[in-house]
Amino acid sequence: MNSVSTIVKNETKCYHCGEDCLEGKLTYDEHSFCCNGCKTVYEILSSNDLCDYYSMENTPGFTVKDKAEHSIFDYLDNESIKREVLDFEGEGFQKVTLYIPNVHCSSCIWLLENLDRLNPAVLDSVINFSSKKLTVNYKSDEMSLRQLAEMLDSIGYGPQINLKDADESKKPQKAFDKQLLIKMGIAGFCFGNVMLLSFPDYLGIAGVEEEYSSFFRYLSLVLSLPVVFYSGSEYFTSALKSAKQKFANIDVPIAIGLLALFVRSTYEVIADVGPGYFDSLVGLVFFLLIGKWFQSKTYAALSFDRDYQSYFPLAVQKRINDAFAPVPVKELKKGDEVLLRNGEVLPADAILIDDHASIDYSFVTGESVPVARKKGDYVYAGGRQVGKQVRFVIQKEVSQSYLTQLWNNDAFGEKEHHTKLIDKVSRYFTVVVLLIALFSAVYWQFTDPSQTWLVFTAVLIIACPCALALSTPFTVGSVMRVFGRNHFYLKNADVIEKLNATNTIVFDKTGTITETQGEALKFCGPALSEAEKALINTAVASSTHPLSRWIKQFTEVKGFDYTIESFDEKEGKGFIAIVSGLTIKVGSAKFLGVEKSNINNATQVHVSIGDDYKGYFSFEATYRKGLTNLLDALKSKFKFQVLSGDNDKEAERLESMFPEGSVLRFNQSPEDKLKAIKEIQTKGNAVIMLGDGLNDAGALQQSKVGIAITEDVSLFSPASDAILKASNLMDLNKFIKLAHEGRKVVVASFILSLLYNCVGISLAVAGELTPLFAAILMPLSSISVVVFTTVSVNLISKKIKLK
Repeated sequence: MNSVSTIVKNETKCYHCGEDCLEGKLTYDEHSFCCNGCKTVYEILSSNDLCDYYSMENTPGFTVKDKAEHSIFDYLDNESIKREVLDFEGEGFQKVTLYIPNVHCSSCIWLLENLDRLNPAVLDSVINFSSKKLTVNYKSDEMSLRQLAEMLDSIGYGPQINLKDADESKKPQKAFDKQLLIKMGIAGFCFGNVMLLSFPDYLGIAGVEEEYSSFFRYLSLVLSLPVVFYSGSEYFTSALKSAKQKFANIDVPIAIGLLALFVRSTYEVIADVGPGYFDSLVGLVFFLLIGKWFQSKTYAALSFDRDYQSYFPLAVQKRINDAFAPVPVKELKKGDEVLLRNGEVLPADAILIDDHASIDYSFVTGESVPVARKKGDYVYAGGRQVGKQVRFVIQKEVSQSYLTQLWNNDAFGEKEHHTKLIDKVSRYFTVVVLLIALFSAVYWQFTDPSQTWLVFTAVLIIACPCALALSTPFTVGSVMRVFGRNHFYLKNADVIEKLNATNTIVFDKTGTITETQGEALKFCGPALSEAEKALINTAVASSTHPLSRWIKQFTEVKGFDYTIESFDEKEGKGFIAIVSGLTIKVGSAKFLGVEKSNINNATQVHVSIGDDYKGYFSFEATYRKGLTNLLDALKSKFKFQVLSGDNDKEAERLESMFPEGSVLRFNQSPEDKLKAIKEIQTKGNAVIMLGDGLNDAGALQQSKVGIAITEDVSLFSPASDAILKASNLMDLNKFIKLAHEGRKVVVASFILSLLYNCVGISLAVAGELTPLFAAILMPLSSISVVVFTTVSVNLISKKIKLK
């Protein structure tokens, strides 16, 4: 007699990934798992006290079957490949950004931002949920890049690394677009067929056999299944996650409407009481997806984030023939030779070709102690040169997004958090819409039950606040593009809102409201020899101060080949350089320990070579043309102050230019300027600070809006909220006006969107609007808001004479 073995399949859900445990039962800590991989991940998390991961979402993990072997990451041990992947590598420290496709919920975010608890070699980790990018700082002497990738893979979050794609940031968007098009195709195919199958019910054609009519209805039901549960699945997923977080997002009313229409239609077909509303249902999903596709394409075309990065105002000195000249960083190619002066940032990975350099990586690591580099060393982008000018050969093309990441580095602080109006509006708007839909359904159930479900779903669809949600980003994006065209570059969109909340403007003097003209410069003292001019010229070449630039032009001579050996700049005072063995000191009279000349009111820069004091360069202050007109245009809304590091000999002249009541402060050190801004703020004032980005870094950072003024956009200043080209300073009143008008456009678009919703809801409640027409009108309302905001901002910018 043959024995028969019966295998009882355990259909318990895996505690980690949620898959059915069909291959036998694996248990640990009284939990069931579908495979050893999921069980291992749980053991890892449990042993590191990370089981809060499971409390945020039910079965949040991914199945990790067949992932015990990590040889797929062997290539990360290769130095050349590792260099391509890493963002930065320092002494015992590495930083990398990895694309993690499996991120999908709050549990994922929580776990990936607690990697330091899995391995203490991880210093910190931050996940960008929208782009699915994980940035990890870790100790490279305790963990390799390969080990990091293996650790992520072992917990179900294996990184996707594609060295062929130079712009990884686009990969998630490409995948999303492809999936959306597939969903649209399925929805469109089913919509067309369901409409054909519904013709007998539309036209009431006689003679159609009853069994065929019933067959067509069931076929419509079958065709609706992939549309609702695949093409429309994103709305249900979003609504469920929103419900878990106890927050009603804009997808909640759509999901409820779709579900209500599907349940009602299915009931009518199965109970044989009607044809249902499958034509409206699949058409609704189809038009919703068309609207989403159009909005995503339009938003990509108007993306203010990408646009302002393309305008990013960083230039660098590049060797062209036998001389260095400033070029935009986006034009740099591998193999180009660049020259970095004191305080300038290396915009791309490069190899040092001078003997040595000191690199400050505080932008990347937060560590302000400069790192020594020698000839031939590979130097990562983001390092600021400290000391003498040095030369590099570029090894990678510039990543604009990486430079933007430095500018937005959290180490330089969000000064305040702005709660977006749309976040509040969407929450309460959704709740109100749900209540209106429910009360309408109850009313029609007693008045005309055949209209109940149509009215209920039409209200939910027509009231979708998509147009409301698009009004702010499109308005702000359009404003930022206008700013960029006029050489005013904002750190982020919040700066526009901050501009609207200010009432005091503080100006630095030298290099901000003044411009030093070559003909206004002269040397006071014994005539300098050609050799002395060459020594001074070599010394000032490493300085980025506006006055150094003019001294360099004044002392330009040929036939000398001096070498700068060291360079030490003291902010607000001057610098000491060693040139071919001689010490050159350039700066204020106090810095050099000499008496300041009182012959004229000019700005003075004193010079000594070795132990010999040579004299000083005299700069007649030339104020920028149009300054008085700018102040007149702004004085009705702003109070003014001037913070100058020079003496008060310009006081009388400035008093005549600035409106009555303006405060002028002189002999201000960088620390004094910072204290002055704090003092102004303690009196309840919101400050816009304009400085040259050199001695004003602290004041710029402390201000509500710090604007760095630069002549040749060759400096990178993370301390500022915006960078303004000096030649466009006189347009400041126009920029502020456009920011104010932009806010009005946002309010107007809100009103337009709300009016649309009020009219649409009224028609839907009255039973005059079907769900299908609601689905068509919804994307049209969004398009109208996009067109309104974009056209309005462009018209306003032309009216106030901005390009």
